[in-house]
Amino acid sequence: MPSVEQTLDVRFTEVTVPGHGRITTRAYNGAIPGPTLRVRGGGVLRLTHVNGLPPNPPHDGGHNIPHHPNSFNLHTHGMHVSPSGHADNVLREFAPRTARQVAAGGPEPRYTTTVHVPAGHPAGTYWYHPHLHGSTAEQIAGGMAGVIIVEGDVDEVPEIKAAADIVVCISELKVKDGKVPAFTSGNWMTGVPSVFTVNGAVNPTLQLRPGAVQRWRLVAATAFTSLRLEVAGSRARLPMHQIAQDGITFPRTVTLDRLELAMGNRADVLIRGGTPGRYELRADGVSGALMTIEVAGEPVVPPMALPTALPPGRPFLNEQDLTDPGADRKVLFHADQGVFPGTFPNAFRILGTGATPPAGPDADLTRDPAYGLFDPGYVNHTLRLGTVERWTVRTDETLPPHNHPFHLHTNPFLVTHRNGRRLDPPVWHDTVGLAGGTPGDSVTFLARYEDFIGRTIAHCHQFHHEDLGMMQTIDYVKR
Repeated sequence: MPSVEQTLDVRFTEVTVPGHGRITTRAYNGAIPGPTLRVRGGGVLRLTHVNGLPPNPPHDGGHNIPHHPNSFNLHTHGMHVSPSGHADNVLREFAPRTARQVAAGGPEPRYTTTVHVPAGHPAGTYWYHPHLHGSTAEQIAGGMAGVIIVEGDVDEVPEIKAAADIVVCISELKVKDGKVPAFTSGNWMTGVPSVFTVNGAVNPTLQLRPGAVQRWRLVAATAFTSLRLEVAGSRARLPMHQIAQDGITFPRTVTLDRLELAMGNRADVLIRGGTPGRYELRADGVSGALMTIEVAGEPVVPPMALPTALPPGRPFLNEQDLTDPGADRKVLFHADQGVFPGTFPNAFRILGTGATPPAGPDADLTRDPAYGLFDPGYVNHTLRLGTVERWTVRTDETLPPHNHPFHLHTNPFLVTHRNGRRLDPPVWHDTVGLAGGTPGDSVTFLARYEDFIGRTIAHCHQFHHEDLGMMQTIDYVKR
């Protein structure tokens, strides 16, 4: 069985961010993003984590208050692998040395992750990032992210194999006074603009010949901002020919002028050079280009072809597959503003099926300190292997720019409806964005729970909200 070995060394590092100079941030191996990992189905990821960060500051607050900013763990986002043991287990903690260990000259701690990738795992684009509740937002705001590529059948499609394979990892940094501000209040990021980088650079330039085709592996490694992307020049666009969403290959290519990526989403797209000139990868609401594309040079004649057929990454489900057609899980993202004393006054709750119960009989649930908030000792959803269930997830957020992406660990889900309208065809996701509005967005999806048992989580992938309690415990059990 092929094995991929990599050391991921995390410590405070000075990195250069064009336009912002040198900043000090937590990083994998001294760079943003961390190293790209390539593995095949049937292979093993063997990762060694070195925690070179300083001791954690004291914390005497609750578990839904940011804490332990120098501890982390590892999530292989979107991968269908075990959530238990030393695999994709986000309930582990990779702690730094204590102050006493530092004073005694003790070694920096090392931890291991071993992820066995199933032989039939969909080939596609995934990513890794820290996921310790209470510290995730601050760490991802500093650029702790990296890309995982599972190689396989789609890579052998002749038109795809001929295309240049390019990772486009979009990070969202929060920088103030040369560092990432500590997450010490509910208005943590007020007035701190986002700095967007692609593969660690601000607006890098990519060369593309007319008629040539490139495969872009777009990764929204952003913690706070969803991205509505387009590739546009002053007089024309470059269409995006999407071949995969969240690591799972489409049955056929879909051509788009605009592509929506919520925080955590990935999309594989083919881009073919058209009329020579300067184009920009842009996102609505983001000032400036994310990346510049120079279409220039000797044209490729005839132009490189786009695929007419793809090996589907995963068969669809339908309502006939439901184990219990009358039992739906209903999930609501809900925020109560200004209900708690202190520096974190807002409650970020997940309500509906399996909601964490209130702390007491007080009728004012808006002020309840437990209702709908993450409780590590409470199982919100028990999901039995081999069953197929239907979920409806919605947000009652009224402001359209506010997005609560829903992310389920371990198993992908098939989105069949958005805002009540059936999708044709449906689309596999592991993360789906829910923008606010009147009403806010809703999605309905089908999910089959397969192969792996153990406890993990579902949560809002806006990490500010997740660290403050917008998360639930999932327990995958045998049927």
